[in-house]
Amino acid sequence: MIDSRHKTVFNWSGGKDSALALYRLLQDERYEVIALLTTVDGEAGRSSMHDIPLELLRRQADSIGLSLHTVEMLTRNGMSDYGDAMLRAVEYFKTRGVTHFAFGDIFLHDVKSYRQEKLAPYGIEVVEPLWEMSSTEVMQAFLASGLQTVIVTTNADMLGQEYIGRKIDATLIDSLPPGCDPCGELGEYHTFCYAGGMFRHPVPYELEGPQRITKPFKMSDGNLREFSYWSARLKA
Repeated sequence: MIDSRHKTVFNWSGGKDSALALYRLLQDERYEVIALLTTVDGEAGRSSMHDIPLELLRRQADSIGLSLHTVEMLTRNGMSDYGDAMLRAVEYFKTRGVTHFAFGDIFLHDVKSYRQEKLAPYGIEVVEPLWEMSSTEVMQAFLASGLQTVIVTTNADMLGQEYIGRKIDATLIDSLPPGCDPCGELGEYHTFCYAGGMFRHPVPYELEGPQRITKPFKMSDGNLREFSYWSARLKA
């Protein structure tokens, strides 16, 4: 019998939205997910998006039962290096018959358009299992999935250090201050997913004590603006 499913690579961040999107994709009979793909800072040995150490990314993939493919980039070079890293991944997976790349975006149209623009010339279609769900719908689906995740970083202007290390559950969502997006889509928090759902066994991890970090970021108008975060460094 010929397998008519689309060979798909899932772009894995290690956080809750990524985990929920993968969980839903694995239940969709149209797609065959053959690998997880993560960009890694070649100097730090940690994921470029969520600062997860490579060993924990490997543990996540092992528990899920999928291979992990990493491409190195230099975070300091920004989007130009990210584009080069993704191109290397596309070239590799095209040789394996991959036709689709999946992501965990929700409603960032400019991000989806960027992905489509970069991947379409190579015949790769973009799949977004959570696309245009509301934040409330995504959080309800996450809680229903049984996935377990822990907060590792917060925007200090939005959430205090008392949220670091807390598990995402209905009680925590109800405790968020007014104006906070329940999924953290405004940058309120970032997470590490370690159990439940498609995980066959919990992923062991450690969190160092939270530290307040302030970094300058270049805005779209060219000006620099400082942002402060509470962050607990993940350890394998």
